[in-house]
Amino acid sequence: MSDQKSATAVVYAEHSQKENYGLHAGVLGPLETLAQSVSATAPSTSPSLTIPLVFAIAGNATWLVYLLATGATLLVGFCVSRFARLSASPGSLYTYTAETLPPVFGVAAAWGLLLAYLATAASVAGGALYYTNVLSQQFLHWTPPILLTLVVVCAAAGFVAYRDVKLSAELMLWIEICSISLICIILTVMPVRFGFHLDMDQFRLRGVSFSALGPALVLSMFSFVGFESATTLGSEARNPLRTIPRAVIQCAVLAGVFFVLCSYSEVLGFRGESGKLSETISPLHLLADKAGVSLLGTGIDLGALVSMVACVLACVTAASRVLLRMARERLLPAVFEKTSLRHRTPVAAVVLSTCVVFLPTAVMSMRGVSGSDVYDLLGSLSVFGFLTAYALVAAALPFARRARGQHSNIVVAASVAAVLVVVLIAVFDLRSTADIAHARLPYIYLVYIAAGLAWYAVRRKPAVVNA
Repeated sequence: MSDQKSATAVVYAEHSQKENYGLHAGVLGPLETLAQSVSATAPSTSPSLTIPLVFAIAGNATWLVYLLATGATLLVGFCVSRFARLSASPGSLYTYTAETLPPVFGVAAAWGLLLAYLATAASVAGGALYYTNVLSQQFLHWTPPILLTLVVVCAAAGFVAYRDVKLSAELMLWIEICSISLICIILTVMPVRFGFHLDMDQFRLRGVSFSALGPALVLSMFSFVGFESATTLGSEARNPLRTIPRAVIQCAVLAGVFFVLCSYSEVLGFRGESGKLSETISPLHLLADKAGVSLLGTGIDLGALVSMVACVLACVTAASRVLLRMARERLLPAVFEKTSLRHRTPVAAVVLSTCVVFLPTAVMSMRGVSGSDVYDLLGSLSVFGFLTAYALVAAALPFARRARGQHSNIVVAASVAAVLVVVLIAVFDLRSTADIAHARLPYIYLVYIAAGLAWYAVRRKPAVVNA
């Protein structure tokens, strides 16, 4: 049996080396592969935009909500990483599902994952617009035109995604390192300046309504989505069957620890402040002022803006690889399968991804929706796509391993648990809609998936007839 497993691993490794899809094979090392997942989660943006929203629901249980979200993410990450040991391609979660489950499930995963990356990019572009306005008002007392800001953000991300995947990964890596370092410095300075003490109100969950933990968990999950996006670099990472699984788990662990510490520290730091954490324009800037390092607060605001551009870049990179794989499987026109001979990037797929990111953000912003609301609404929509892909991959894992003679009761148990957790989060999401705009999102998503399945049925029908 061990010989069979070794032979299977060799076959898949050789297959991954040969199938480079016209991309720059083996150009990304472990750190650059990890940078893709880290940038897609945009960890330095959550302390500024997502944690305050979670606090508005969960209050003193914010740190606990993020701890639970970390557990859920690690459960899904375990399933994704196990699949990533077997197969590597640009299609990532879509490929994992399509190779194991009936075609309709693979198609659902493909369209769901594509929407997830594009909606996340558009969401974060809205966040970039928000922070551009904050910084412009602070230093220039002037707000730049909405369309100009979005054009610059999307064009910059699209150009780098087209130009060079290695440059893209390295740029994203250094941006996140700088941004996270500034946040960690402030979180370190605060207890040094004011004295270290435990916030017993948080540990005792004082004033917490446990019925609010479900909706808060849904919101906190948006901080983690995209942690698996290193799987889209299956043809470009060196030793992908080893590098990518590690990147997925490492990103989940690092992000989880960072978010739990940030949520605890932010709630503690706002004790005694006249304004609430959930109502502050730039919470980390305020904490930096309180700690006597206001210059770092400005640096964090600027870092958050640049990190959001990096997240747009990461999501455009991931979405373009999913488009390429979908075109290879004839779910989309063949033009999205073509890559640049010079840069080894999918040109048409990058262009389409960039345009799709720009359009909804621009339309919503021009209709008076604030950048923070764009971040909230499109981010909430993206969660449905990620949950669909996560659930299908988790469900497919035991079947894939059994087909390769690698059955494991532990893997089956983890798969079942992951599916149940994802379904539970989806139920919480459906029950936690507090306004009309959020209540419409599930229906928008269902219509989108139905359209994708209908398109698949139309495109495969001639092949059935010819057969």
